[in-house]
Amino acid sequence: MTTDTNYIQLLAPTHWKDYELIDCGDFEKLERFGQLILIRPEPQAVWPKALSEQEWTKRHDIRFKGRSATSGDWIRKNPKAPDRWHIQYKNDEVAIKFRLALTSFKHVGIFPEQAVNWDYITSTIKSFSNPKPRVLNLFAYTGGASLAACAAGADTTHVDSIKQVVTWANENQELSGLSNIRWVVEDALKFVKRELKRGNTYNGIILDPPAYGHGPKGEKWKLEDHIGEMMRDVVQLLDPEEHFLILNTYSLGFSSVIVENLIRSSFPQVKNLEIGELCLRASEGSKLPLGVFGKFRKIR
Repeated sequence: MTTDTNYIQLLAPTHWKDYELIDCGDFEKLERFGQLILIRPEPQAVWPKALSEQEWTKRHDIRFKGRSATSGDWIRKNPKAPDRWHIQYKNDEVAIKFRLALTSFKHVGIFPEQAVNWDYITSTIKSFSNPKPRVLNLFAYTGGASLAACAAGADTTHVDSIKQVVTWANENQELSGLSNIRWVVEDALKFVKRELKRGNTYNGIILDPPAYGHGPKGEKWKLEDHIGEMMRDVVQLLDPEEHFLILNTYSLGFSSVIVENLIRSSFPQVKNLEIGELCLRASEGSKLPLGVFGKFRKIR
């Protein structure tokens, strides 16, 4: 028998006040965002609900009902429930705010499990000797990691291929009382290759790539086809003296061991590597898995 000293972690956020996973099961989740309680589809929740269907019906304000694999409608039980509202996340280092909204593809503008990564980002930046480290957030969506990095004192670059979500991230910056995040609407892989040619380096890099996606000019992204090339390129942007990198994936075919192999093969000198799963712990007891991660850092 052989043993591996690189233990697989199971991490869940601990600082949320404005978010709560109340229950999950039967391919749905019951969540509180601020004062609003939503029911949304959740393909990972294959077990039965802890609470009764009657209890779910009584508690929720709005329910998402899918029409297709990519779109659906929000059904209001509470007619006073708003289309847009704000929540805050606060840890020991920073406080950031988000504008949430009911989108046609079941998302509301935040992935609450990512707060674990925001904690890692802020604590690492605060530990750096460089008072203004440079951080690059790729596939950055509405900017949770960008806000966390900026609030912790980093010179932050935010890259996403969809202009509307970059605009949304900018709104979150303003809500959080922050400024000077660099916004880039571009294909992430193209941006990385251009930064390599320029000779630029970063102290921190965050990647949260989708399983599938498209760049602003129709560039195709498929995780299993392109993540190897992306990792080989992106590690060359890391400052050799002081750095961190987070790779987060939400794809049913990817395990944390795959993420570990990707990181070790692209960056053999890696130190302090951590791998595992992100999850949310429901108030009613279940743990909902929501992606795998690999992360490492080097601090002087």
